[in-house]
Amino acid sequence: MNPSPTLSATEITSDRLRLRKAHDIDREGFIELQTDPQVRLYLGGPRPRSAVEQYLDVTGTTSVTNNPGTFVIADKMTDRLLGTLILDRRSTDLPGHVTEEGGELELTYLLRREAWGAGLAFEAATAALRAAADELPDQPVLVVTQTANERSLKLATRLGFQRMSTFEAHDAEQTLAATNLHSFKV
Repeated sequence: MNPSPTLSATEITSDRLRLRKAHDIDREGFIELQTDPQVRLYLGGPRPRSAVEQYLDVTGTTSVTNNPGTFVIADKMTDRLLGTLILDRRSTDLPGHVTEEGGELELTYLLRREAWGAGLAFEAATAALRAAADELPDQPVLVVTQTANERSLKLATRLGFQRMSTFEAHDAEQTLAATNLHSFKV
């Protein structure tokens, strides 16, 4: 695993959103994200509610965002959890890299269905990547998604990611897209 830093910010704001660390009040939102069949359609399907509740009971809701670069996407006005965003290093053990050594930054996001179609994933991703571009040296950033997930691929393209390759993982074709971090510098 590449020990290079990720994003150190613990809160990032945009026009409509606040990317922040988790609070205990986010529990039901996390459960909904993990158990909703449509939200998890391209992520191996919904998880059993009891398993998600047990995980949160053991680890604590606030621990979900302990890692650097891991955020709740919250509505700026209400502070309600709308989703999650992670900017972390892609494990060298996984397929899908654009550098020989691997460990590139990887962007992942997940939104509740009620937040779909309003440009919130784009806004959250842009805010996180701009913060990272101000803090980190230029480097590749990856998005990996099931090729069948057309909405996610359209969002990646809108963010400026270019399709690099496809590969098989989790019994489905995955698309690897990449861009340079400093393309988000303001």
